[in-house]
Amino acid sequence: MKTVAFVPIRLNSQRVEGKNLRLLGGEPLMCHTLKTLTRVREIDEIYVYCSDESVCQYLPQGVKFLRRSPTLDSNTTLGSEIYDSFTREVEADLYILAHVTSPFIKAETIARSIREVRSGAYDSAFSAEQIRTFAWFEGRPLNYSLSEIPRTQTLEPVYIETSAFFIFPRELWVGHHQRIGDRPYMAVVDRIEGMDIDYPEDFAAAEIIMSGIKEEELQ
Repeated sequence: MKTVAFVPIRLNSQRVEGKNLRLLGGEPLMCHTLKTLTRVREIDEIYVYCSDESVCQYLPQGVKFLRRSPTLDSNTTLGSEIYDSFTREVEADLYILAHVTSPFIKAETIARSIREVRSGAYDSAFSAEQIRTFAWFEGRPLNYSLSEIPRTQTLEPVYIETSAFFIFPRELWVGHHQRIGDRPYMAVVDRIEGMDIDYPEDFAAAEIIMSGIKEEELQ
């Protein structure tokens, strides 16, 4: 089963200027996720899908560059347009869509998820954070009753997609235009592993976390 990981990257980030090349722990943000993917033995090929060839100088060994159309760099471009374009260019049985904005995702989490999908027990996989709190949706409680307020520890948890990665077979995307199927494996991660850097304050928090990791490595 050919397994291909692809990482969409654009250099014109709006919310955090230069985010993907901004240094985190001494190296560009994009390098952390890419290096993690190179440690996943279950992956056959890894691609950075970007319109700007200047990113090639930052790519870790084992990561390929595939140039995408600059028309996909617009703020209005949908993720589905990027996935359509990549899956047309690179054929695989199983795709791993990963994002560089989750620098703390672990190789074993991705590897375990791939194995679960390959086993046939699940038709896709994604990373998620478990939140056990009083949640509301569309003006109503989502996981508890107003007439019976439970202890927080007994609340039904809510799961939030972290966007660190999605794993899906070719037929799921090409045939149904879905990156999550009807029987997904949910890789539950903690708040650090599932962190998504989207705003300046997220990057500041990531720098603190990375400093802590570096200090632990030196001990």
